[in-house]
Amino acid sequence: MPQKLGQHFLKNKIKLKKIVDALELESGDVVIEIGPGHGELTKEIKNQKSKIKIIAIEKDSSLVELLEKKFSEDKNIKVVEGDALKILPSLIENSKLKIENYKVVGNIPYYITGFLFRLIGELENKPNIIVFTIQKEVAERITAEPPRMNLLAASVQFWAEPKIIGYISKKDFRPVPKVDSAIIRLMPTRIHADQNADQRGNYYKFIRTLFKQPRKTIVNNLQPITNNKQLILEKLKKLKIDPQSRPQNLTVEQIMQLSGEFPPALDSKF
Repeated sequence: MPQKLGQHFLKNKIKLKKIVDALELESGDVVIEIGPGHGELTKEIKNQKSKIKIIAIEKDSSLVELLEKKFSEDKNIKVVEGDALKILPSLIENSKLKIENYKVVGNIPYYITGFLFRLIGELENKPNIIVFTIQKEVAERITAEPPRMNLLAASVQFWAEPKIIGYISKKDFRPVPKVDSAIIRLMPTRIHADQNADQRGNYYKFIRTLFKQPRKTIVNNLQPITNNKQLILEKLKKLKIDPQSRPQNLTVEQIMQLSGEFPPALDSKF
């Protein structure tokens, strides 16, 4: 089977079991698997907990055919052909599939990682647990805390608590990728549950400005929002944030508070 779409297939059964263990499966669960490939992880999920439903989203039509044949006798495995980035929201909202309490798992290609996290973060009906295999460096950026806070961490930690639960050598994949991977588990939180869509959108716009030049001070990074430097200094003082500090030193809670001080009305230069 030729490699397509940047796919690298995990062959280490011990690591596959670790991924499934992290899902904390219970009978009756619905698991959405993104990019099942040859079905190695799909099979491990069923081996550990047979009485669950799996919806496997695969973009590669040749792999869809392979998966349908491989699991043709299992009525609890549904293979869906399509791009997860395009169909995931509508799939979850599809009343025929009755997806309410669900979990998401997958071995995620680097080029869709950021977009996929943002997509899940915007879902009204979020998964209970998310377990992804992603590039080690990306996982470490997502789980970073002050003084290593960054744009990706601020974006993901806005809606979930991420934790690296293991690492996977590049030698455990076929074909062998250039870098090692990490297993990351995300537990969605209700940290911004009281915010509406406009407020959430403002937060994402705000962090793009805040982290645009991370080596600059906070006060300098915020000046594109408003030319009123004194106003920025006053708001930073109110929140007890050092204006000469850098964005990497801020917690997610501080970033959220700060974004609330610059509502969309001051959004003219985003």
